[in-house]
Amino acid sequence: MISFLRALVMVVLLLSMSVSQGNAAGQFRVGDQGEEIAEIQDQLVLLGYDVMADGAFGVATVEAIKDFQKSCGIKVDGLIGPATYSALLGKEMPEITHGASYLANTIVSLSMNYIGVPYVFGGTSPYGFDCSGYVQYVFANAGISIPRTADVQYDFGTPIATTDLVSGDLVFFSTYTYGASHVGIYLGDNNFIHASSSRGVTIDSLGSSYWSSHYIGARRIL
Repeated sequence: MISFLRALVMVVLLLSMSVSQGNAAGQFRVGDQGEEIAEIQDQLVLLGYDVMADGAFGVATVEAIKDFQKSCGIKVDGLIGPATYSALLGKEMPEITHGASYLANTIVSLSMNYIGVPYVFGGTSPYGFDCSGYVQYVFANAGISIPRTADVQYDFGTPIATTDLVSGDLVFFSTYTYGASHVGIYLGDNNFIHASSSRGVTIDSLGSSYWSSHYIGARRIL
């Protein structure tokens, strides 16, 4: 019975991820560039928001969009989906597609915003993160829903060999208890970013003596 329930939970989680990634493909987000972003920024400027119409979707644009969403009673997430686009520009949103490499770059970019944030056990916000709370928060801000804890994140992703690691993959470690008890986001060049219990959000090497001896595997979410 327990095995059946566990399998059922995993199916639900996988379906949730598929829906989330499908929705994410229809949104403008951090890292997008081009004339469509410049048009959005032009309209924000006309409405009095403090943003430059440079065609690059950065932090200032995210904050302006959040303020606009709040004023319109739209879900405040800093992403430009159909509802936000229509309310802002008064027309239907064009079709958008984002590949896995785009999402990986977005996740890596977002992850770097929180370097130095302190470690807080159970923390899930920029006021303080634990390891899995940090990973979940970064992925959520890229429009991708993943489970909350490291052990379930480990079961959730697709197993990959260490030699196949690419930016945006998750790397897992067995630290204070058996199994996957710590998680980080792979950045490339054998480095990963994570919420360390001693140093907060920081970058470390998989090749260091501590992390290499506690490493148990990697998972691909994207």
